[in-house]
Amino acid sequence: MYAAHVLPAAREYGALYRSFRWQIPAFYNIGVDVCDRWAGIDPTRTAIFNLRADGTVEEVSYGALRDTSNRLANALAACGIAKGDRVAILLPQGPAVAASHIAIYKLGAIALPLAMLFGLEAISYRLKDSGARMLITNAQGLAKLPVSRDIAPALEFVWSIDGPADGAEDFNAVLARAVSEFTPVATMAEDPALMVSRSRTNSYHSPAIGSGHRQIGRGLAGCSTCCCRACITACRWWRKNSRSSTRKGPSR
Repeated sequence: MYAAHVLPAAREYGALYRSFRWQIPAFYNIGVDVCDRWAGIDPTRTAIFNLRADGTVEEVSYGALRDTSNRLANALAACGIAKGDRVAILLPQGPAVAASHIAIYKLGAIALPLAMLFGLEAISYRLKDSGARMLITNAQGLAKLPVSRDIAPALEFVWSIDGPADGAEDFNAVLARAVSEFTPVATMAEDPALMVSRSRTNSYHSPAIGSGHRQIGRGLAGCSTCCCRACITACRWWRKNSRSSTRKGPSR
């Protein structure tokens, strides 16, 4: 239904293991592959189903996700955020998170996702340790931070999706001022794209680990072989419900 399987059909794991080779191009960008490529095929196709707090469902198309992430990439660039810079995301899962990740990747910057369960100490440590220059958050996230927003020496910008506040700009207003045309940075597959701290929410002295753009390809293979009960349940649901879709995309 979407892209070709990373793993070919095989009856014997040993043979599959011995014959498998990664097919990842030298130049590769996660944001382009997960968003722009699909928007180029069918911009009206649904990319995200967002269940709102009131129970209504918002459908975000690939075209809309491309335009939003392009606007955000331009807005980040206007602030001087460039390839290799860290941008922290302190938000609950939703369309803004997806757009932020995609924009950061297309800009060649590095995303630093932060859990909403983190307290000030854990957030501050990660912002300082990563050298993040920008933080994208909401009212709940801002409430965890000191009013001065002076929690990390490199942090220059704070945007809130819930509107302006002391020391934070309005995320949506920033997007509205930006243009929706953006040329993604030509990133190498090995260029860093994501920085994650290996720790639980009650621990903050944890070194960050980085992942390159090529990790999305490895993730596809992981999905092909994953045996996690939650993943199996989700995959079965998706396969069952996707069969009724009449929208066309790349064949498997």
